[in-house]
Amino acid sequence: MIVNDSLLCPSCPPRHKGIWARLWIISYGGLLKIVTGSILTIYVVFCLDDGMVLMNKKYPPRFLYPKEWQHLTMFILFTLNGCVDVMSKNLLPQRCVVLEKGTLVLTFYVLLLLLMSHGQDSTGIELQIHYLLIVVVFLLMLVLTIELWTPDTFHLLLIETFLFLTMGSWLIQGGFILYRPVTGYPWQDDDISDLMFITTFFCWHVMINALCLLGIYGISSFWHHCYCPSLKLMESKEAPHHKGTTGPLYKLLREVEQSEKDDQAPLLSKSSP
Repeated sequence: MIVNDSLLCPSCPPRHKGIWARLWIISYGGLLKIVTGSILTIYVVFCLDDGMVLMNKKYPPRFLYPKEWQHLTMFILFTLNGCVDVMSKNLLPQRCVVLEKGTLVLTFYVLLLLLMSHGQDSTGIELQIHYLLIVVVFLLMLVLTIELWTPDTFHLLLIETFLFLTMGSWLIQGGFILYRPVTGYPWQDDDISDLMFITTFFCWHVMINALCLLGIYGISSFWHHCYCPSLKLMESKEAPHHKGTTGPLYKLLREVEQSEKDDQAPLLSKSSP
């Protein structure tokens, strides 16, 4: 973001030709989503002893494993979002950022709906963890929705990255709290101290992630301004060229000049004799 003019489609060309040029433009994020989502989908399907059964065979029929089916839906959406990223960046003739953002927004709309019902039968610690996760997902959904109209805004991309970091770190923390407590003793739902420390830990995640982003940006900015003078010199040389020869106004002026020349050509040919 510091070096390139475009935040979503960086203008840095591949350093090598051939296979290295093709490897440079691969959507590694999309591939990671596909692999991770597929592994988690397979795990959810085969983790149950009797498989992913939708309804029992008794009368009256009842739906089975509601949380597992919601997990399966989340992971399938995650995989499909990775497929869209790979298709947009590597298969289409031109990258479609709106398609990528739209699919991501749709994924988070569905994720928010699933999370709203996911913790309905939860109480105490588990419910508090889900509430805090819903807050992050809701804010992330709003930011991603705004980015549909302004996808190349630095502040929105920074907030999006921060919310993604908070969501991921809190999911890891919530997994340890619910299933593998560090102390070896389960958290108590009826203990007000445990409930209060859930919110305290979440605030610590917010502060740590903010400091992480600040450190990354500070180190990158310092490195760019102090140890990359060639990049700054190249940008200063290319800036007048880009400003003077690009944009719709420049194209419009060229078209007007061309039309004026075409109109004047018959007059010159008649007056020449």
